[in-house]
Amino acid sequence: MSWIRHDAEDPAEPSTIANRWERTAPAPPAATSARSVPGGRFARALATLDPGYFAWVMASGIVSVGTDLLGYHLLSQVVLGVTVAAFVILTLAYAARLIWYRPFVRQSLSDPTTAMAYFTVVAGTDVLAARLAMAGHSLLALALGAAAAVVWIVLTYGLPWSIVASARRPVLGEINGTWLIWVVATQSLSIVAAALAPVAPGSGLRANLPAVSICLWGVGVMLYLVLIVIIFLRLLLVEVTPTEMGPAYWIAMGATAISVRAAAGILTIHTPGAAPLVNQLHPFVVGLSVVLWSFGTWWIPLLVLFGIWRYLVRGYSRAYEPRLWSVVFPLGMYTVASDTLGRIDGFGFMLTVARIWVFVGLAAWAGVLALMVGTLARAMTTRSKSAG
Repeated sequence: MSWIRHDAEDPAEPSTIANRWERTAPAPPAATSARSVPGGRFARALATLDPGYFAWVMASGIVSVGTDLLGYHLLSQVVLGVTVAAFVILTLAYAARLIWYRPFVRQSLSDPTTAMAYFTVVAGTDVLAARLAMAGHSLLALALGAAAAVVWIVLTYGLPWSIVASARRPVLGEINGTWLIWVVATQSLSIVAAALAPVAPGSGLRANLPAVSICLWGVGVMLYLVLIVIIFLRLLLVEVTPTEMGPAYWIAMGATAISVRAAAGILTIHTPGAAPLVNQLHPFVVGLSVVLWSFGTWWIPLLVLFGIWRYLVRGYSRAYEPRLWSVVFPLGMYTVASDTLGRIDGFGFMLTVARIWVFVGLAAWAGVLALMVGTLARAMTTRSKSAG
């Protein structure tokens, strides 16, 4: 569960979290040196918790949304239960890490390879909020969306400043697919704002949430355009290792899919005050959504080839890693994006894609969940034998 980079490791010979810290972490200040890594298994796991672990909530939440949209309501409820459990567990874990292991949090926030992963907190909270809004829990969804908005504001302006201010090297070489979670978080706020616009308490919220949703969607699209160019340059100009070419690059597709879903949410806003603005933007939003969906579809074979290179050609370990959830989320979001855009006249073929792809996302979710549970079970068994 460590967020520590381990490029220098032989993937066939995984080391302990403490050894990873000692061998591969950037030279930390004295307060966060290798000696400060806690000795206990649970304490070490908490101290080095992956900043992007909320991708578990993102992935589970969007699979629940997709299965519900396509009529698998009981299955959706089961996955929703896992989503809520994951949200509670990780919220407590992140809070405990912030309280007891603040030096580790500070270091991960200043590292360009890990800092942007904290946007999974925003996206995971919003995906859960959107799913709860679908179930009619609008007040709870509003509370979660408001909390996510606060975190988004802090991260959106705090992280770029922190990374630039603390960087001692060219940042381009440190940028990876994780940065695109910034886009996902922004678009997730747009989705929640659009979903709550018709049912929000108070006329002020109902009047302004549509504009908020549209503006956030625009920001998300522009962030994607900027970041995807940088990431392409990084892939072409900087040597890529099997460790660095990880699951986070699937967010390149997931970011397009959630942008399509956010656009579909805007098009379904029918409040009186928002109708003129939505009508004016309709052709542009639909046209750009088709472009984004097409580009996201183009990404899928390339990402599969990256995976083949990583695991089969370079022999990278196939053991569980938290960022595998960053593969599940795009697969689930692609289902939702295809379904929502496919409901527009002329794009019915996307509904067929969604009916097939929902099982791809569900299978990936179940597979990664099984890997995670198996890894945890083995760790607990090993601990019990050691104690015995």
